[in-house]
Amino acid sequence: MRMGKCIRCGIACLMIICGIEAAAAAVYTVGDSSGWSIGADYATWTTDKTFSVGDTLAFNYPPGHTVDEVSASDYKTCTIGNAIASDSSGATSVSLKTAGPHYYICGVPGHCGGGMKLAITVAAGAGNTTTLSPAPPAAVTTLAPPTGLAVPAGGTFTDPYSSSARLSVAAAAVFAFYALAIFNCFII
Repeated sequence: MRMGKCIRCGIACLMIICGIEAAAAAVYTVGDSSGWSIGADYATWTTDKTFSVGDTLAFNYPPGHTVDEVSASDYKTCTIGNAIASDSSGATSVSLKTAGPHYYICGVPGHCGGGMKLAITVAAGAGNTTTLSPAPPAAVTTLAPPTGLAVPAGGTFTDPYSSSARLSVAAAAVFAFYALAIFNCFII
């Protein structure tokens, strides 16, 4: 009985830990119920949305249309034929992998001019933050190990505060999962 509860608690903890990253990403259906079509107002559609790296754009449309990712200048002039990427499957899923502006048009002549154009700005996601570190010192002085401390065979120490000695987020999550599972086994 207790082991069954422990396993269920452990599975629940793992699902929570794994779901943290997945919960951060959003899927946006372009145009909502209108989908990817002529006459839709995609500039208004984007106004209440914040796109981040890791999010997905879902374009739904009938045959006779395309989703073309294009440059800013091709977007502005509705120039077709120079797509960075193109799809005409009717259900195009675009994973937003880089921060910055992204531009999409329908590559069928006249459709971009009819409103089938979408411009978005993608913000860096939670996993894409930049950490600034102080500059290293100009000179490093090697200190002798403290007296009374055994020196490892190579004669070097590992700094416990160095980045290589720290746990990665994934390793910390796994460690936390097992610690919580073991704790729950004794408590329950």
